[in-house]
Amino acid sequence: MFKQKNFKIALGADHAGFRAKKELVEYLTNEVYKVIDFGTYSEDSTDYPDYALRVAKAVQTGRCDRGILACGTGIGMCMTANKVKGIRAAAVWSIKTAKLAAEHNWANVLCVPGRSSSVSTIKKMVHVWLTTPYDKGGRHERRVKKIIKYEAKNDISAKKPSK
Repeated sequence: MFKQKNFKIALGADHAGFRAKKELVEYLTNEVYKVIDFGTYSEDSTDYPDYALRVAKAVQTGRCDRGILACGTGIGMCMTANKVKGIRAAAVWSIKTAKLAAEHNWANVLCVPGRSSSVSTIKKMVHVWLTTPYDKGGRHERRVKKIIKYEAKNDISAKKPSK
């Protein structure tokens, strides 16, 4: 569905997702996508929010069509990316959850577990997520639109955690 030369994908990872990201850059480029790599560029310890925010903002502004983030579990990246207005990030752990993230949740950022999934499985998750169309016109669209409406009316910026 989205396999076109001008389709831009933002990629980012912390140290735990670096290997997966490195493999995804090559894989996606070979699949004719335009890839913008927002780092990290080694396995040296880094802070995942830095990369999650870069990728999420690239999708939010339209610089990229979709984003992919990799960290140890995908959870930290997901939590951070979802702080950016307009982002629907999904942490996935299987091909099935990647498909549903696209189909049911209209996820525009995919967060993958670099430490608990093989690169082969991550590539399959990315492929199915990129090629599964959003389920428009049914109950899932109604639900996603509720999220979009809430986000438009409310301040979703991060709050300080309570003690």
